[in-house]
Amino acid sequence: MTWWRRHDDIAVAPSVLSADFGAARDELASMEAAGADLFHLDVMDGHFVPNLTFGPFIAQALRRSTTLPLDAHLMVTHPDGMIEAFARAGVDALTFHVESESNTKDTLAGIHSLGMKAGLSLRPGTPLSELTPYLADLDLVLVMSVEPGYGGQAFMPDMIERIAALASRRKNGEGHFAISVDGGINAQTGGLCREAGADILVTGSYLFGAPNRAAAVAALRGPENR
Repeated sequence: MTWWRRHDDIAVAPSVLSADFGAARDELASMEAAGADLFHLDVMDGHFVPNLTFGPFIAQALRRSTTLPLDAHLMVTHPDGMIEAFARAGVDALTFHVESESNTKDTLAGIHSLGMKAGLSLRPGTPLSELTPYLADLDLVLVMSVEPGYGGQAFMPDMIERIAALASRRKNGEGHFAISVDGGINAQTGGLCREAGADILVTGSYLFGAPNRAAAVAALRGPENR
């Protein structure tokens, strides 16, 4: 069993950063009705990445607006100091960066100790080998197919090889993690990620800007779902 609302093919995770925050409850309800499986929260501290977004207080408000799982992606320098606050906010999973300044093993253990799923991410330029010591401890690996920090960037095609490598390592028994992909995801690039072995597609503007959100979610799942 997965911890998100799983479909037969792939899970779709709208990135809430692209929503209209003035109507956040309606936006989340719309995505849930369209068939989303979980929501992705982009947390940025203005230090690890230049942009600054939101923290546990907003996550708690979003928690009251949906029953779907919340996966918070911490693009922050010191994720270890935020674990308890996000747990109290009701987040289901915390994903942080292997490049952060926290002790990775301790931070993963801290996330698990508070009942959340634990994920790791890495910048596109960071070697995949940086994750090797932690794969057995992960519930999720988030592949960034753009540089973290800003939305609306173009998908990096060379990240397909990274997704396939992770899928191969999982198949060979190096962990039981889900593979999530975030950055420049649309029907076309989502298809490439599906074929490479991704389990979760994270996308913001493609879904929130779609005239028909249910059709956009279906397109991410594959041609047979349109």
